Amino acid sequence: MLGARAWLGRVLLLPRAGAGLAASRRGSSSRDKDRSATVSSSVPMPAGGKGSHPSSTPQRVPNRLIHEKSPYLLQHAYNPVDWYPWGQEAFDKARKENKPIFLSVGYSTCHWCHMMEEESFQNEEIGRLLSEDFVSVKVDREERPDVDKVYMTFVQATSSGGGWPMNVWLTPNLQPFVGGTYFPPEDGLTRVGFRTVLLRIREQWKQNKNTLLENSQRVTTALLARSEISVGDRQLPPSAATVNNRCFQQLDEGYDEEYGGFAEAPKFPTPVILSFLFSYWLSHRLTQDGSRAQQMALHTLKMMANGGIRDHVGQGFHRYSTDRQWHVPHFEKMLYDQAQLAVAYSQAFQLSGDEFYSDVAKGILQYVARSLSHRSGGFYSAEDADSPPERGQRPKEGAYYVWTVKEVQQLLPEPVLGATEPLTSGQLLMKHYGLTEAGNISPSQDPKGELQGQNVLTVRYSLELTAARFGLDVEAVRTLLNSGLEKLFQARKHRPKPHLDSKMLAAWNGLMVSGYAVTGAVLGQDRLINYATNGAKFLKRHMFDVASGRLMRTCYTGPGGTVEHSNPPCWGFLEDYAFVVRGLLDLYEASQESAWLEWALRLQDTQDRLFWDSQGGGYFCSEAELGAGLPLRLKDDQDGAEPSANSVSAHNLLRLHGFTGHKDWMDKCVCLLTAFSERMRRVPVALPEMVRALSAQQQTLKQIVICGDRQAKDTKALVQCVHSVYIPNKVLILADGDPSSFLSRQLPFLSTLRRLEDQATAYVCENQACSVPITDPCELRKLLHP
Repeated sequence: MLGARAWLGRVLLLPRAGAGLAASRRGSSSRDKDRSATVSSSVPMPAGGKGSHPSSTPQRVPNRLIHEKSPYLLQHAYNPVDWYPWGQEAFDKARKENKPIFLSVGYSTCHWCHMMEEESFQNEEIGRLLSEDFVSVKVDREERPDVDKVYMTFVQATSSGGGWPMNVWLTPNLQPFVGGTYFPPEDGLTRVGFRTVLLRIREQWKQNKNTLLENSQRVTTALLARSEISVGDRQLPPSAATVNNRCFQQLDEGYDEEYGGFAEAPKFPTPVILSFLFSYWLSHRLTQDGSRAQQMALHTLKMMANGGIRDHVGQGFHRYSTDRQWHVPHFEKMLYDQAQLAVAYSQAFQLSGDEFYSDVAKGILQYVARSLSHRSGGFYSAEDADSPPERGQRPKEGAYYVWTVKEVQQLLPEPVLGATEPLTSGQLLMKHYGLTEAGNISPSQDPKGELQGQNVLTVRYSLELTAARFGLDVEAVRTLLNSGLEKLFQARKHRPKPHLDSKMLAAWNGLMVSGYAVTGAVLGQDRLINYATNGAKFLKRHMFDVASGRLMRTCYTGPGGTVEHSNPPCWGFLEDYAFVVRGLLDLYEASQESAWLEWALRLQDTQDRLFWDSQGGGYFCSEAELGAGLPLRLKDDQDGAEPSANSVSAHNLLRLHGFTGHKDWMDKCVCLLTAFSERMRRVPVALPEMVRALSAQQQTLKQIVICGDRQAKDTKALVQCVHSVYIPNKVLILADGDPSSFLSRQLPFLSTLRRLEDQATAYVCENQACSVPITDPCELRKLLHP
């Protein structure tokens, strides 16, 4: 990083902070991790010593975070720390009192954030240090992704990783000079304790402040140069074929042949990679590499669905696997994972016709509807990994989800008739899902010994093998296992539940609208599309300001299920617009209700006005005014746990051009892809979703037009035919014959398309040339999927 790492290394005398459990991996993002990484700084640190232990009687006097809406900030409202929320009051105090700012960033379902809160932020002495010598600021990264991205860029650039909690020390002008992630409270043999770090920084601020400020300015300048993404003197984006093949080769090199996925451990779902592989298969399906791409994606999805990363009792997926086998997960459940994985499994069903994948997609959405849905249609953010094993006990990770052999035997004692040996329902389930008396969790995955004797359900055998083992019919085994899982589910309801982060984010709600809309369309289930419609209505009613045309980032569940907002409201970031626009486009194609398409166009106009870089191309992550004072204004350049908002925007612009014919959106898409050219050429695997958009832009988009009445059976049959085929590079348009309709005004050529013999009729158009009219769904399918 232009020498920044070198000078930091010369002056930094700190060992690693923590066990390095979040080592960086190819294609991963800091947003994927909540584990400890490294500490970096411009502060020379002498040796330190031990300090006091946390007080046995925590203070119950609230600090000013008690007035916030964020569940994460409220978790820290009773710390003996004089916390401030991010804002001018804290910055003014730092400048007036000439104190460094201690910025701590996390989120409410982050396991290691809980650890540091318990170990350090509840400690009375540490609380005094933070309150007296620093201006301490707490940020929920899900509320302020701009703040998180800026300082995570610093931490990653000056150390070997990143993650949460993220702890960064800033000058009063908000420039970073020390950064790290999780710190233990006291020094160890190979790691420095949080108390020691605070004492050293306090000393350096007093003795070497000018040097520290100079170094901080140097780092900021280097970060500005490093993070610049611009068109420069390039005229066009790179060749899609070259970048596509390079991305596939990079993925192929890291692919796990046995268990699927693209790393050893920890192993993440990475829906953006799976989506790329499906698209790659489509454009290379007659080649060996194309078949390989399809196999890699389908095998990964199958192994994930059979593994412990999937909640076989209550459905939905956990955040990531701590091992290569997808067996023992980090147990938190995030809305954005459910949304993207529902789409991935639906697409796998489109490609393969295997109902295994559609069943998984339906299970995900069943979980979201039951556990992450507000009664007014919005979607909550996450469920925690930790919960008390029993009421009144200390929370432990995974306690809600794991089982002992004894528990299962007591819940499922019924004998299984017709088996070749004495067998109970519990024994059948334990055999199929790999439960053992000693527990099936390795001690290496349970460093605190909290899960001894416990089991994570993971499919060990196919239904056919389990049935053959006991001489049973396959369907009988399926019924017995499903019945057993339902009894476990009912029993689990009586356990203390994990914390629910009931904050609602526009971006993740947009992803979830896509999840329901796409899955509902593929499976032909109006009930699922209705969930998407209700989600979109919630966004428009509660997270959209009609007067300004802007989205709000957050809203919160209030008393009695009401919806509340912060004051002043937290306005939307780029990802909020990009993900909501994608959701609305998917919902239009699923429902053919043009009002959603109209709103998507208006939101895209607002996004262009607030975030577009007219000089360098592409979109900034935040509004200029909202990020005032931050040392960087970034463009997100990595598809990680969530896709980059620029990647999603590239797709949105292509689709909007297909829906409207507006050349400006195609020009913007080309400019955006050109701005990210160097990143895609160099590390395409870091931007698989943008590489997919690049391929789509350099191919011909299909406009599939159905002329007919939206509610008519023959129209629905043609629409369902389109949804049953995997065609990522298309727009689906309903032309109802009304020349004054929204789409007819956008695309005048629609008025030239006629129904044949008063039947619903389909046309497949490319480059302003349309196919012969088609009324038979089977003929349409042949044309779409030759």
